[in-house]
Amino acid sequence: MKLFFSPAACSLASHIALLEAGLKFTAVKVDLRHKTLADGSDYRGINPLGCVPALQLKNGEVLTEGPAILQYIADQAPASNLAPANGSFARYKLQSWLNFIATELHKNFTPLFDPTTVEAAKLSAQQKLTQRFSYLDQQLGALQYLVGDYFTIADAYLFTVSGWAKFVKFDLTPYPNLLRYVARCNLRPAVLAAMAAEGL
Repeated sequence: MKLFFSPAACSLASHIALLEAGLKFTAVKVDLRHKTLADGSDYRGINPLGCVPALQLKNGEVLTEGPAILQYIADQAPASNLAPANGSFARYKLQSWLNFIATELHKNFTPLFDPTTVEAAKLSAQQKLTQRFSYLDQQLGALQYLVGDYFTIADAYLFTVSGWAKFVKFDLTPYPNLLRYVARCNLRPAVLAAMAAEGL
């Protein structure tokens, strides 16, 4: 498999998951600004939208969209316990968290990275993030990880997105449970290895 990534982007979650799962893969860096690979070829030949992550399988098929890729990875290595069994209520809880992270956190960070975003839109995004992180911090008060006492693909995604706060100067200090959670994730060998591989 090939994971197409950009350092610190949402593809970091897939990178972490692949290492946690113990799957063999090659990491291929994408220049998102120019939509090119290291050899100068057009990345849009892999993903027409030019976004990361993309996961190219051995048969040449390409899977896009982080939450889908994360679940695919987890299902390739069920012994890694990165996702509850398909069809179980716990799996639907995991999917609920993946959707929450994608729509309530990830998408509200996006305007803060865009230099063309008007100030009113940035303020709105920051207010939404404040509300969402407050909710998340309350939930994490009673949890080690998002679905209980073990690390899943949802944690790989939340860890990645939470890390964006430092790039856009969004203060996470009001969320002590979240900070303890991030510190816990930071101790995992797969997290450390993925971050080192991406130069973070």
